[in-house]
Amino acid sequence: MKAHRMAVAGVPTHAWRAAAVLVAALAALPAQAQNFPITPAQRSTAQQVAQAGVPLSELAANAPDSYTVKIGDTLWAISKMYLVSPWRWPELWGMNMQEVRNPHRIYPGQILVLEKVDGRARLRVQQAGGQPATDTIRVSPRVRYQSLADTGIPTLQSHLIDPFLAEPLIVDEGTLERAPRIVAAPDERVLLTRGDRVYARASAGTPMAVTTASADEFRIFRNAVPLRDPYTRVVLGYEAQYLGKASLVRGESSETVVSGSNQRSVPVPATLDILSARGEMRVGDRLLPEPPRELVSYTPRAPELPVEGGAVVSIYGDAVALAGQNQVVVINKGIGDGMEPGHVLAILQAGNQLVDRSQPGERTAIKLPNERNGLMMVFRAFDRVSYALVLETNQGVKVGDRVVSPR
Repeated sequence: MKAHRMAVAGVPTHAWRAAAVLVAALAALPAQAQNFPITPAQRSTAQQVAQAGVPLSELAANAPDSYTVKIGDTLWAISKMYLVSPWRWPELWGMNMQEVRNPHRIYPGQILVLEKVDGRARLRVQQAGGQPATDTIRVSPRVRYQSLADTGIPTLQSHLIDPFLAEPLIVDEGTLERAPRIVAAPDERVLLTRGDRVYARASAGTPMAVTTASADEFRIFRNAVPLRDPYTRVVLGYEAQYLGKASLVRGESSETVVSGSNQRSVPVPATLDILSARGEMRVGDRLLPEPPRELVSYTPRAPELPVEGGAVVSIYGDAVALAGQNQVVVINKGIGDGMEPGHVLAILQAGNQLVDRSQPGERTAIKLPNERNGLMMVFRAFDRVSYALVLETNQGVKVGDRVVSPR
């Protein structure tokens, strides 16, 4: 269900306010595309800041006196514009709790005005034009519909994360071996891609059967590669290589085959059509059911507890030595370590090891301090590993780089 705003001529303000309450209720329904909860800790922080404002020392050096929110803006970008530490967005919200009840409900066209008084800063919202509300709203005499569900600015640009919500998969050893497998293709084709038809069989247990549309889509994987901690070498899980999606057309069955005077029942594999392909597929690749879509909030925030021993395990995707901004990496901290979607971590580049030759006759082995090299945000967590988006980096991120709490 989508909420809509209807603009007509001569409608009293109180009627618009009543309609706005209804719209807000509709926008909060589970069917909405995104869900943005506010945690008690975030609300508490914002309330504390709201009482006194933010110290000027916490403002970004070039924080503008006013800014008009534009289509394409994100909460992260605006927080970074105003605050030294953008993950501390509750302070930004706390500047103006009376006008911005929910920081995820900031809309294009609104004007953010920065006020500085007695060493403190507050932020208020002003509608475009700066005109005060009147008893009657007059617009052109026509009905105009606009979706409200997606007009609020998001935390991050969703296209940076959405493709990875279905692609990376951490499995236990042996999971893929037990999954249904592609056994053949028409015309004995070797490499398969989007639009091709394939045939598959369940490795064990219940044969593949057509049920409902939502349950008949599968993801195709290959080669569960072990993910090892770069320092302890302990296997943290197995990452399956994502290849694409397929839809089940016909389930498995059996058929009686006559050979001379003999009759025997032989299995008939299931039929699937490949819907999308990230890489070429082949016989032997495995099928896992498409999981239900999760509605996740990516509210940037620092972890509640200190992060110790965190490190980059691998760079997702094609083999590259360094991950840049907006690329995805795997870290050795997961749900068991308290990682949650939205946690922001600082990236530390290991200091070089060298020999101190500054003193005549002295040759002492030393290691330079680790230096901060950017920020990343966790967007998907498994038991022992998590996937994170690199938000910013100075020199690129490599396997073995440390990750810590941003404060």
